[in-house]
Amino acid sequence: MTAVRQAFTRESADSRRADLIEATAAVLAEHGLAGTNVRAICAKAGVSPGLLRHYFAGIDALVAATYQATSDRMDAIFMGAVADAGEDARARLAAYLTASFRPPVTDPELLGAWTAFWALARSDVRMAEIHAESYAGYRERLGELLVACGAADADRLAIMLTAMVDGLWLELSLDAASFGAEAATEMIERAVAALLH
Repeated sequence: MTAVRQAFTRESADSRRADLIEATAAVLAEHGLAGTNVRAICAKAGVSPGLLRHYFAGIDALVAATYQATSDRMDAIFMGAVADAGEDARARLAAYLTASFRPPVTDPELLGAWTAFWALARSDVRMAEIHAESYAGYRERLGELLVACGAADADRLAIMLTAMVDGLWLELSLDAASFGAEAATEMIERAVAALLH
């Protein structure tokens, strides 16, 4: 009976943490960094402020956990796109790069959360670490896909293509009608074709 209770308690704790992280992302998306506070997060999650403090050391720890969870979620989406692309190296590379232009990555609410994360990464050590690890991981996986396509300078190409994808994603998030996801995909594919000729 104790094992069942412990499993249930652990599952409940993980579920509560996940609910608070989801609420934090939603509040960041809706109200930005200035409107994100314990009261707003707890109201969104439907819990008391005491529960937040039970699971996290404070709002800074919760926002950092939210950034990590969001980064992990995006990584899983990108790697899922690669897995779905089959065995062709170019198709796998294209899938990785262009997943940023399809839902759920293009969810407009994601922009509010990301801009808050990026702003905090400039002044908060833990957020800066999460940012550095996340982007290094993205570029490393991109570099591996580039090497599989025969790229000579995969590390530099990964930096350049990451910047291009980020710029296109940002513009699409700010104004979905500016050029559209299909055009963004085509731009990336043309850039890859030129770089890997």
